[in-house]
Amino acid sequence: MATRTTPTERQKRLGAELRKMRLAAGCTTEYAAGLLGIDRTRLSNMESGIRHFSGERVRTLACNYACTDQGYVDALVDMADGKDRGWWERHRGTLPSGLLDIAELEWHAARVRTVQVVHVPGLLQTEEYARAVFTAVLPPLTRLEVELRVAHRMERQRVFERPGPLPYIAYVHEAALRMPFGGIEVTRQQLMHVNSRSEDETIEVRVIPTSVGGFPGAGHALLYADGPVAQLDTVQLDSAHGPEFTHAEAQLTKYRAHLAWMDHAALPPTSSRDLIRNIARDL
Repeated sequence: MATRTTPTERQKRLGAELRKMRLAAGCTTEYAAGLLGIDRTRLSNMESGIRHFSGERVRTLACNYACTDQGYVDALVDMADGKDRGWWERHRGTLPSGLLDIAELEWHAARVRTVQVVHVPGLLQTEEYARAVFTAVLPPLTRLEVELRVAHRMERQRVFERPGPLPYIAYVHEAALRMPFGGIEVTRQQLMHVNSRSEDETIEVRVIPTSVGGFPGAGHALLYADGPVAQLDTVQLDSAHGPEFTHAEAQLTKYRAHLAWMDHAALPPTSSRDLIRNIARDL
């Protein structure tokens, strides 16, 4: 199979997991390549996501690496054999690849938890509010670039309609609810929309009130996507130059602790809806 010039985060993750498994087993690239009947350069390209891993080859390597965690191996096989072209691929070439990687991450997640401190989470945004968010970036986007991003953000919300709807928990700081992106009326409609969506069975919105004071990770947004097994969890962070993804165990442990703090400090869903309703009324 031909090499990829720009592998997706999901493709790179599969390769990284196979490399981690190989190193844990103490195997060289020469040994692993010999198991598959390929040269070591091709194996290195596969471990970097540039070349494709088949599910059969994943099982061959896992067996020879003495990996006994069958759930983990099965999840990697699913990643390797998944050939369905996601809706986000229609945007490839017109949007930054990082935005497509977020959509793919959400689509395959077993659960998503997010923390937002400046604006409403993307999966709960209205079109008008999203347009205001993208209009506020620097350097300024063209009108076409804004509209492409808005369309993509609206399509991301299809994840709630996928087979097996996505369990979603949004921890939103009170300050984000009071930030008038797009003006008072756009923000009021946005808050009403958040409350409406929070009534869905799989969507939970929890507000972190300003009265709690300081909190861990203050200042940046966080998306934590649960994988089919814990080893495949992923954290996505926003930055000025685009989304960043991490799955190092130390980082996962840190952000799990952040989310546990948020869960303890945030208002329960019913109280959160009441606060959101009051903020919308008082705008």
